[in-house]
Amino acid sequence: MSVKIRLMRMGKKKHPTYRVVVADSRSPRDGRNIETIGHYRPRQDPSVSDIDGEKALAWLRKGAQPTEQVQKLLTVSGVWAQFESEKGGRVDTKLARRRLDDPKAAAKKAKAAEPAEAATPEPQPEAPAASDEPAAEEGAGDAAEESSDE
Repeated sequence: MSVKIRLMRMGKKKHPTYRVVVADSRSPRDGRNIETIGHYRPRQDPSVSDIDGEKALAWLRKGAQPTEQVQKLLTVSGVWAQFESEKGGRVDTKLARRRLDDPKAAAKKAKAAEPAEAATPEPQPEAPAASDEPAAEEGAGDAAEESSDE
């Protein structure tokens, strides 16, 4: 049986509130659940999430898989960082895989790497540039000769 930690929608029309529940993955969204471990109110400003950290951590230790939104809520509450430290590294989840494949995240990493490279002085750029110019001229001459042979 696969157990998930997910949101259960409650409240009126267009005014949702959610319960953070532990449920069998085969049960419907608002159907039977095993345990309620918190509440999430996104309509309040700022949004409020009350999650029992001990219960959530216990279910994560047992192997319950959080949905993406619940994982974000657990990260905000600090439970997810505690769980990762117990596991000894990053935990493979859908959200973690999505962030690794995210082009925006890759662009941020590239931008962070550029200032580090620019900070180290490189005295060699002039030497390769001088050697590249004659090679480029020779290549252009070869291309001209080949076209005239045909």
